[in-house]
Amino acid sequence: MSKLYPSYTANRSEYLDVGNGHEVYFEEAGSEKGLPVVFLHGGPGSGCKPSHRQFFNPKKYRSVLVDQRGSGKSTPFGGTEFNNTQLLAEDLGVIRNKLGIKKWVLFGGSWGASLALYYAETYPENVSAIVL
Repeated sequence: MSKLYPSYTANRSEYLDVGNGHEVYFEEAGSEKGLPVVFLHGGPGSGCKPSHRQFFNPKKYRSVLVDQRGSGKSTPFGGTEFNNTQLLAEDLGVIRNKLGIKKWVLFGGSWGASLALYYAETYPENVSAIVL
């Protein structure tokens, strides 16, 4: 892909209490009937940016961008207590269930690629494809 899709806004954004003092920020964009894809950012502490939506054609994808524990807009920012790979993967499952998504594409780079691999190995029944 040599060019990103034009900028567009999220349909929804929300904070989800995942316990132990952590709230995870996520947003959903694109078509509600589109192919579900979750964007997993690099790190540590990076977070998602509005331009990350532009990887996905909003007419074809239902994109979910998640600021992992301790990152981006999630709170507490930089929090490392109760923050590990297993809990990050569990958070993704809570979000997937909340949104009523059976399977989704995992799309990750850098640390996000590592998290995608961990999630896919742990929950293969919830993954339709992986883009690393």
